[in-house]
Amino acid sequence: MREEDLNGAVLDELFQTILSRRDGDPSTSHTAKLFEKGVPKIAQKVGEEAVETVIEGVGGEVDKLASESADLLYHLLVLWAARGVTPAQVWAALEGRKGVSGLAEKASRGKSDGA
Repeated sequence: MREEDLNGAVLDELFQTILSRRDGDPSTSHTAKLFEKGVPKIAQKVGEEAVETVIEGVGGEVDKLASESADLLYHLLVLWAARGVTPAQVWAALEGRKGVSGLAEKASRGKSDGA
């Protein structure tokens, strides 16, 4: 597949696949196994993949950064599904930030968000 033919719809498709495997057999589905282990384990995997992505981002190879980013996005989508968040909710949050300075948006959230 050509790179110019790829787009963000793949995340929506992946989310639907994750939902379809949620109640699958944990012995044959990594996704089902994650759901079986619960939100704390899923969140831990997001953290692990985030660290691996950062490492590759700082000094690794571009192909490895892409691969680790894919792992991070997959685990993030599993976390969303486990917590009842849909991609549409995240896309709406991003859409609401369009045209707003990142600094202004961050300031509007106040100091309680820890960022």
